[in-house]
Amino acid sequence: MSLWFMKHLGAIFLLFPLQIFEWWYFQKYGTSFIEQVSVSHLRPLIGGVENSPSVPGFSANNGENETNRQSLSECKVWRNPLNLFRGAEYSRYTWVTGKEPLTYYDMNLSAQDHQTFFTCDTDFLRPSDTVMQKAWRERNPQARIKAAYQALELNNDCATAYVLLAEEEATTIIDAEKYFKQALKAGETVYRKSQHCHPQNSQHEAQLRRDTNVLVYVKRRLAMCARKLGRIKEAVKIMRDLMKEFPLLSMLNIHENLLEALLELQAYADVQAVLAKYDDISLPKSAAICYTAALLKARAVSDRFSPETASRRGLSTAEINAVEAIHRAVEFNPHVPKYLLEMKSLILPPEHILKRGDSEAVAYAFFHLQHWKRIEGALNLLHCTWEGTFRMIPYPLEKGHLFYPYPSCTETADRELLPTFHDVSVYPQKELPFFIHFTAGLCSFSAMLAVLTHQFPELMVIFAKAVSIVSSPGLA
Repeated sequence: MSLWFMKHLGAIFLLFPLQIFEWWYFQKYGTSFIEQVSVSHLRPLIGGVENSPSVPGFSANNGENETNRQSLSECKVWRNPLNLFRGAEYSRYTWVTGKEPLTYYDMNLSAQDHQTFFTCDTDFLRPSDTVMQKAWRERNPQARIKAAYQALELNNDCATAYVLLAEEEATTIIDAEKYFKQALKAGETVYRKSQHCHPQNSQHEAQLRRDTNVLVYVKRRLAMCARKLGRIKEAVKIMRDLMKEFPLLSMLNIHENLLEALLELQAYADVQAVLAKYDDISLPKSAAICYTAALLKARAVSDRFSPETASRRGLSTAEINAVEAIHRAVEFNPHVPKYLLEMKSLILPPEHILKRGDSEAVAYAFFHLQHWKRIEGALNLLHCTWEGTFRMIPYPLEKGHLFYPYPSCTETADRELLPTFHDVSVYPQKELPFFIHFTAGLCSFSAMLAVLTHQFPELMVIFAKAVSIVSSPGLA
């Protein structure tokens, strides 16, 4: 009897670590370790892979490669149009809480952006630009700030040096604005020189492009400073002038800054005019576009909307339009409603976002929650209707309803963009694989047998004999 008990006890000691490892692996990578090993390693050994004849000019991996390319395009990371200031906002959060709001991956993407925006092949012609080219590659913030001051010693009109100091050294928005005004003065001078002395060769084209990037960046950040300091009409004017002067730079999504500022002014007719231009089938969508469109539709009916009344008389045409707009927004990004309804706590938005992901939802709700609260009944209408979206989306998510199917790669990218103390929202929720259920059941059954054997050894001997007789009647 003791030997039988020891065998089961040994099985328990083997199964418990396996179950714990299987659960950890699923939580971390989203797949079953046992299932992955079975498919990847055991299946080829038992002949599970069929070798189909090769077709000239066609690779068997073409379909898989096409899928991978689609996944990569779906999981493209975008710069957050409303990203905060490093020194005046992100660093202050760290000083107060002791937590780092930005991940290394996010900051590394920003470093790459800065090198793309603010450097070019002709930097060697100006010593200050050479210093700044090295500054943008520095990982240490203090080293970057020191390099910016070195660049200003070489050239007091180095616009990119003022940009770096505004972003990272300024501890208040007022200080950041002062640096950006100096950057604007220097940037406009350099930009005019580049325009007038623009020979037709690739080096000078690159220099003009860089000087244009610097000017646009500085003006946009000045508009954001004005918005944060309460000068909203001034911010709107800067943004409108910027979009009019540089219409080809629409990929910078300046219209999302404009939408947020207009909502703060409660200029809903102007918001609708911006949406009419940018909420187009040929243009890429965003949570800001979809949810702002839903907010305007909800505004027309939300103040008198009642679910009880709607269930009795049915929805009016305006209410149907509002609900459909909410369903459209939720299908595009299903993570946003929980933040707007304050079912999940907000954190500071990252510097980069993944469209349709949790990072975009955090960034949108951080700036737009106040606009939903301002419109009476809008959040109530959202609360009553947003979950109805999921009844319209095919499951599993091979197909979408109004948009392309929801990408499966968002969780991994969002975990890289968002800090570890944030509970990343996952859609769709993953179902536990069969092997986790199986190992959990087997482990629990073995534990139960071991406990019963220890507590009631005589009864378990009788039970074991009865089972052995039933399972082997010929031997009996």
